[in-house]
Amino acid sequence: MSVHLVAGRNVLGGPLRACSYDPVTGYFRDGCCRTRDDDAGLHVVCARMTADFLAFSAKQGNDLSTPRPEWRFAGLQPGDRWCLCARRWLEAYEAGVAPPVALEATHEAALQVVPLHALLACALQPVGPDPS
Repeated sequence: MSVHLVAGRNVLGGPLRACSYDPVTGYFRDGCCRTRDDDAGLHVVCARMTADFLAFSAKQGNDLSTPRPEWRFAGLQPGDRWCLCARRWLEAYEAGVAPPVALEATHEAALQVVPLHALLACALQPVGPDPS
């Protein structure tokens, strides 16, 4: 079976930047929110965790706070950055608990699921007008 790796553009059209190396995140656990066609969850939204989002995610059946040593997962804390599934981020956005997004580290594939205006509304850093 051949899998196609989707590399490097972010939702703003620029190069994809790293999301987090501590904790190491990403579908490939390489620090980046890259994806490929077997990534069913589309782990492409780089977000800074909040207590509200972590509680919401746990209620949805995905407890990201509890350490899972068998998976070498220490558990996330508020403030950690993590590559989230695009649909889960959108669910949180619609519920009013979306964590802030690092746009430069969010893969353009997120736009298949999440409208750009929603990501912009939750940006860690506001996006200014185009200087050109």
